[in-house]
Amino acid sequence: MLEKAYLCCPKNQKMSKVRVRFAPSPTGPLHIGGVRTALYNYLFARSKGGKMILRIEDTDQKRFVEGAEEYLIDALKWCGIELDESVVDGGNFGPYRQSERRDIYKPYAEKLVKDGFAYYAFDTTEELNEMRERMRLAGVPSPQYNAVTRNTMKNSLALSEDEVSKKINAGDKYVIRIKMPRNEEIKFNDIIRGWVVVNTNNMDDKVLFKSDGMPTYHLANVIDDYLMNISHVIRGEEWLPSAPTHVLLYKYLGWEGKMPEFAHLPLILKPDGNGKLSKRDGDRLGFPVFPIEWKNPLTGDVSDGYKEGGYISAAFINMLAFLGWNPGTTQEIFSMQELINIFTLERVGKAGAKFDFEKTKWFNQQYLRLKSKKELAKDLQAILKENDLTIEDDFVTNVCEQLKERATFVKDMWEEGRYYFEPPVNYDEKTIRKKWKEETPKYILELKDRLSDLLDFSSESIEIEFKKHIEENKLAMGFLLPAFRVALTGLGVGPSLFDIAALLGKEETIKRMEIALKRIR
Repeated sequence: MLEKAYLCCPKNQKMSKVRVRFAPSPTGPLHIGGVRTALYNYLFARSKGGKMILRIEDTDQKRFVEGAEEYLIDALKWCGIELDESVVDGGNFGPYRQSERRDIYKPYAEKLVKDGFAYYAFDTTEELNEMRERMRLAGVPSPQYNAVTRNTMKNSLALSEDEVSKKINAGDKYVIRIKMPRNEEIKFNDIIRGWVVVNTNNMDDKVLFKSDGMPTYHLANVIDDYLMNISHVIRGEEWLPSAPTHVLLYKYLGWEGKMPEFAHLPLILKPDGNGKLSKRDGDRLGFPVFPIEWKNPLTGDVSDGYKEGGYISAAFINMLAFLGWNPGTTQEIFSMQELINIFTLERVGKAGAKFDFEKTKWFNQQYLRLKSKKELAKDLQAILKENDLTIEDDFVTNVCEQLKERATFVKDMWEEGRYYFEPPVNYDEKTIRKKWKEETPKYILELKDRLSDLLDFSSESIEIEFKKHIEENKLAMGFLLPAFRVALTGLGVGPSLFDIAALLGKEETIKRMEIALKRIR
């Protein structure tokens, strides 16, 4: 098996182009931090003319969640992050699901043991706990399985060859651990963080291969990255402490010449900057932390997504791009292609980026305004149909034109512009209290009669007639206009009232004025 694996990716083969991977675990929904990692991988690959690979790292079968893999694929699709190779798209370096690659890993783990870079460990959970307790009692605050403790444990370094053979032949469960050297410095140059130097005395003998026959993340991701010709590993900073172990594995496996470049991304922080953003923060402060809606298969609980919240995917992506990266200019609105053209890892910061939900809404507002009125009308029609309303496309299109500058979401056009589609049932009490005086009905009635005689019921004509009416009666604009507005819309504020009246048409405008005169007291 080992020889076959080597044939897949010869050791001396040079990488011809950039190849990056996004490698999530199917243990739940995709957090926006994970989406940003996928996005930065995608932008970097596309900016270099390279490939974007999705690999499912499902070696931890105990934490596997049904439907999580399908969810993350759907989420990436909604975000516009295109994949070149994946469990869906296939490719020349598959399988792309680690559970389907399990036979690949053990020969490499065994080779590490044979070469003296790893060892078998037969310790039970109880024995590991006892070791940690002994170390704590001895004053060690963070007990580790390492050069100090390994010779006191039940492993192939402490046992004789005969004892080890007997245990393996008897079917005793074991793991394979890396043999961390004493007092060596491991160095690597992180694209974002610069040189990282770690002394091996501060590292433990991490498990590489588990007793269930599956590799751990440390071994599997190194092997897969090598075999898949991955040129750059771009991942969250939570993996930075593990990177020295991975660097050491490249050295021990003889792959130093093909080790990818590393870039560890900063955290996305809570809005107050105090700690990593979590779902709990979203629930507490009222915003989603997932790209699309997630339904927990175990509890049935539903978590909101940006898609279902009415966000435009391009706006969501634009917002995410700025969480940790900046273009070096004052420009804030970027299409995906523009992001590709300008993106560099060198402009990703080291410090965590505070999540600003209000800024997220601002991005959506800008993108909504960039949409054509016909595009918006299509989205608004879907909402109208959900509310059992059948409205002509031209009318809905004109509504969108009037409301797009005031809306953050398409749903706002329905919620705040409902009066376009249905006559008001209630009238704004504050406006009535302040602006609907004893003499107001008289002037509204006279205005109704004047408007009834208009042949040209355009916005301009309505405005001219309205101004004539108030001038002739020596009224202030602020006296009658709010009353006219509340009669037509039920509200005290909104877009140009004359535009609204023109769009509603003469018949509907007159009808609403008549109803208001009867209802408002």
